[in-house]
Amino acid sequence: MPFGEQPAYLRVADDLRSKILDGILLPHTRLPSQARIRRDYGVSDTVALEARKVLMAEGFVEGRSGSGTYVRERPEPRAIARSGYRPSYGPTPFRQEQADEGCKGTWESVSTQESASPAIAARLRIQPDDRVMCTRYLFRTEGEPMMLSTSWEPLAVTGRTPVMLPEEGPLGGRGVVDRMAAIDIVVDNVVEEVAARPGLAVETAELGGVPGHAVLVVSRTFYASDRPVETADLVIPADRFKVAYHLPVR
Repeated sequence: MPFGEQPAYLRVADDLRSKILDGILLPHTRLPSQARIRRDYGVSDTVALEARKVLMAEGFVEGRSGSGTYVRERPEPRAIARSGYRPSYGPTPFRQEQADEGCKGTWESVSTQESASPAIAARLRIQPDDRVMCTRYLFRTEGEPMMLSTSWEPLAVTGRTPVMLPEEGPLGGRGVVDRMAAIDIVVDNVVEEVAARPGLAVETAELGGVPGHAVLVVSRTFYASDRPVETADLVIPADRFKVAYHLPVR
């Protein structure tokens, strides 16, 4: 095959994808059958099948048991704001972000004491099996699941203090910066790394969607100088939301 020439199944997939994006094949309509693709494009059954597999892997179509393959609805992704630092007064970052979008945000959470895994211990610069407070969140916007978050805080830092439980006590729900300030720890920098991967079945069961579809993972760590005091993973369905950063110019 000459350099730059696409295999037949990709050319067929490209044409069908264009028809979906141009509105010729509308959401919830049935994708042409394998026999129809074979006839219309003059390709083999194998090529037609591979083209359909490409569109399914890309999230443009979905299989319905006993019914066929249909064009998926693809909503315009909505922004989740990441605003870095915020004033020491006012709402938590999540409430702030939801207010910016004009949406009503809610969340539910559960906190448990656990032993740090080797990976989390490395992020927090503690020893594996050191005790941490692990808090798992499910965030919703206008009732729709939008983000999962799991955070870990060393109990060597917060244990036996009024802020040991992130969502309870006098500063429950106020965020890492305010809670740490209450125990005389000044958080002065945060690092976020953004990556994409296929969503796990347990994640998509909570967020809605199909296992294997792409999710964005924001790995965030708050520091007091060079000491990590909290680390978290945020999981966001990439087909419905995008991450927008608002950072101050220094």
